[in-house]
Amino acid sequence: MLRMIGKASDDTLISLARHVRFEIENARSGGVEPPCWRTGYVRLFLSHLSDHRVYAAELQARLLPYGISAFVAHNDIEATKEWEAEIQSALASCDVLLALLHPGFHQSNWTDQEIGFAMGRYLPVFSVRLGQDPYGFIGRFQAFDGGRKHPTDLARELVECLKTHKQTRHLMANALVTLFEESGSFADAKERIGHLEKIDYWSNSFSERLRNAVEANPQIDGAWGVADRVERLIDKRQQMGA
Repeated sequence: MLRMIGKASDDTLISLARHVRFEIENARSGGVEPPCWRTGYVRLFLSHLSDHRVYAAELQARLLPYGISAFVAHNDIEATKEWEAEIQSALASCDVLLALLHPGFHQSNWTDQEIGFAMGRYLPVFSVRLGQDPYGFIGRFQAFDGGRKHPTDLARELVECLKTHKQTRHLMANALVTLFEESGSFADAKERIGHLEKIDYWSNSFSERLRNAVEANPQIDGAWGVADRVERLIDKRQQMGA
């Protein structure tokens, strides 16, 4: 049995998990719920040098509108709290790690430990070339070319990657549903239903959540055409057997 599972595809394993009523999109390692994370969002740990905390903070802000809650130590740790404990808590509960490879990254006393922690949890680990090439174990993982790229553009590239990566696509889909539920304007509702129409992962729970959002959120219900698009999307997914 174990050998059969080991050879099974991702989709087969997901179907098996659903059969035993395991809600993949809501699963979190360790059950830790630090206050740094936004509920329902993808939890991303940003590993960075303190000299580049401004860049990290800007990337953090650019990721939030896509449903990604990024942990940046210098922004998310209160001065009165023990830093190591807070960082370990975030590492123990994040979904993915992104390393900002500025020159000197490898010489830091902390960054390699952060990466090792994430890899020990078998999390997706990505990196951004910002003057330092990936090295060691992280050289095997996907790297983005930072160069002179603005954090806005980097955020978009990362989002597209997380939408399709086998370990994160369910988390991104869940986050996009959460964003839709939280729509604060007609424009938000129209933009966010567009994102949902393009995702390649679907959970049976999404249908009920989207319909409830239409009923409960006047910014969604009042956005021209959005309620109809929700129904068409649900019908399409049901026909696909999602």
